[in-house]
Amino acid sequence: MQQEQSRPVCVVAGAGPGNGMAFARRFQAGGYQVVLLARDGERLQNLLAQETPAAHLAARSCDLTDGTAIAATFADIANVFGPVNTLIYNAGNGFPDTLDAFDADRFEQAWRLNQRGLLQCVQQVVPAMREQGAGNILISGATASWRGSPRFLSFAAAKAGQRSVAQSLAKQLMPEGIHVAYLIIDGVIETPVTRQFLPGQPADFFLQADGIAGTAFHLTQQPRNAWTFELDLRPFGEKW
Repeated sequence: MQQEQSRPVCVVAGAGPGNGMAFARRFQAGGYQVVLLARDGERLQNLLAQETPAAHLAARSCDLTDGTAIAATFADIANVFGPVNTLIYNAGNGFPDTLDAFDADRFEQAWRLNQRGLLQCVQQVVPAMREQGAGNILISGATASWRGSPRFLSFAAAKAGQRSVAQSLAKQLMPEGIHVAYLIIDGVIETPVTRQFLPGQPADFFLQADGIAGTAFHLTQQPRNAWTFELDLRPFGEKW
């Protein structure tokens, strides 16, 4: 049975301790009911337990490479919280690989998560957005969507395809009142894990997840006559 909800609903598909939780905090503060999705539901619940306040934050376990799981999860969200106003697709898998260590299964897994999972989530939210004549679909991209790398063959292919998918979605959906935006994140996001791997780097070397989330929220506030489709975010010292 649907809960009484006056807040618009934001789903963060692909939530972890970096961008995912930052998106959750910013959209919660902006008046949204936020539902976070991740394959490891227990880990996600532990992250939510660290948030203060945790009101208007919820979590669901969902494998974003499984279309059946995606459909069931979004049906549950609609039933409990109401129609989704904003989808943030933040899922990705940046494992290193090269031609000499190519693994066809991992290549397909990257495609499933970055492209197919995105499209299947969009399919779940667009009908309600069309009915309302409004909505937001924000997609976390990467530098790899611009250019390939010999060390990240599968990731680059998946992200380049994702960017093309996002363009196609934008060209179809934006005339219907649904804002589609692709955020190219160019740099290393500061988290405990990245700090551990890069202990000697100064603070301004890193992208800050809260800053990325603030930019994402701003996109949802743009008037329709000045919508952004694509933007890139990097710390000021990043070479590009």
